[in-house]
Parts: sequence; structure tokens; C-alpha cells
Amino acid sequence: MADDAKSAPRIQAALTERGLDPSGLEPVGVRPNLGEYLAQLWDRRHFIWTDARHRVATQNSRNRLGSLWLLLRPMLDALMYYLIFAVVLDVDRGIDNYPAYILIGVLMFRSTMRSISQGPNTLQSGRAMIRAFTFPRASLPISAEIRDAFQMFYTVPVVLVMIMAIPEHEMPEFTWFLIPAIFLLQFFLNLGISLVMSRIGFLLPDVTQLMTFVARLLMYTSGVIIPVDRFLDTPVFREFIQVNPIYHMLTIYREALMDGRVAAPEHWLILAAWAFGLTLVGFLFFWQGEETYGAEQR
Repeated sequence: MADDAKSAPRIQAALTERGLDPSGLEPVGVRPNLGEYLAQLWDRRHFIWTDARHRVATQNSRNRLGSLWLLLRPMLDALMYYLIFAVVLDVDRGIDNYPAYILIGVLMFRSTMRSISQGPNTLQSGRAMIRAFTFPRASLPISAEIRDAFQMFYTVPVVLVMIMAIPEHEMPEFTWFLIPAIFLLQFFLNLGISLVMSRIGFLLPDVTQLMTFVARLLMYTSGVIIPVDRFLDTPVFREFIQVNPIYHMLTIYREALMDGRVAAPEHWLILAAWAFGLTLVGFLFFWQGEETYGAEQR
């Protein structure tokens, strides 16, 4: 690819010598500089947005209930966890309103879990588009995360309704208005994960098989189901929890929705650092491999 980039000026010069105008020609399969790449993404923002919305709208088109499944699926998940942990097992883990604790953890973690488990397959699933069109490949993970955000627009109301409906009946507080801000940080965290995992999955396809296991491991070590802060006496685990953005994200959600208070600043700072830092690093990491994605997919 580097040789192609170096030969482009020679080809343009040869065309000029023959009286041809090469000004409208651009080399294919060459990574643009970062500024040009960002400009290309911005030029395609409407396509990225429309593609995400279209995929969400049509993913259940073959089902009789159609888009209603976007509400029914998280609702059924919520009911399942409520019945298992609150009705059948009757556990509370020493937590007031453990059903709400677990519903918030499981349903809000699902979005990040999808980024971890499905991110490595993003370029592979978009290979038909990569073969057919020339476009900045970062459009694919960005579109995937916007699509997931659209799905979460249905999940969040289900969470709110369920924690109000089940005993201990959490009632709306002013802190519920923090949900958009928390969700925005989660979106960027997911985007950073997806950008990193997309390139890793492209370089090492076998990683795709491991990510479902990794996502489940994070479920049990990030406070999704089990209150992991009880294990802070273990030094190694304590350090892992303190740097784990998923743990801090769920803590912020739960304190806003269940306790009616704003989480401590360190939770916000750690989550924000991961969200924006990982997005920046992930974008640069993905951009570095831009010139290889199309060639490998042809």
C-alpha cells in the first residue's frame, strides 16, 4: 500500500505528459491523513445515521410483531431476572431492593457487552459494503454503536418502568435526569471498545470466539449481578475494580436511579477518562489500519 501511495504522483505526471487531466483522480486503498479522514467521515454522517436507523427498523421486519420486539426483548429479560432472583431464589445479597439492583446492572450492561462480543466481527460483517464502495471504514463501527444506542432508547424506558413496578417500587427522582449524561459516557465507552475490537478482530479473527467469554467474565467481575465492592479486601481485585469503567458506570446508574443521589466525582472522572480516552486511542488505532481493510476483503 505504501508503494501505491508513492507511485501515485508518478502516474499523475505520466498522464499530464500525455495531455490528460489527472486532477479528478485519487489513489484507491491508501490511508488518508487524519484530517482528511475526519472530513470524509463528516461528509458521510447522514449515511451513517440513516444506515443505523434503517438496520434497527428492519432487524425484526420478518417477525409479526416487528419493532415491538425492541421493547419486548428487554422486558422479557427483566421479568426473567426478577422471577429467578426475587421470586424463586428470594435473594437480596444484603442490598435494599436487589431486584432493581440486578435489573439496572443486567439491562444497562447489555449495550457494552454487545460492543465487546460483537465488535471483533464488525469489519467481517460489513465485507460486502467494503468490496463495493470506497468509504472510511470507521463508518462501520460508528454506525454499529449508533444502532445499538437506538436499541437502548427502548431498553432504558423498560428499566425505569420495571424498577417502578417491582417491589421496592423506586420512584422518579431529580437524579433520573442524569440518565442522558450517563448514557452519553457509556456510548463513547462502547464506541472506543468497538473501534479497538474491530481492528483486533480483523487482525486476529480467532479473537471473535473469545470475546463472548470475556464479556461474561466482565459481567461477574464488574458488579452487574454481584456487589463486587464487598471483595475490596483482596488487593488485586480492589485494583481491578478501581480501574474498571463498567463498575463505575453501573455505580453511577444505580445511585441515580435507586438512591436518588449523584455518585461521587471519582466515579464520573474514571468513567469519563475511559470513555473519551478509549474513543481517541481506538479511533487512531483503527485509522492506522485503514489501508489494509479493503485489500483484505477483496
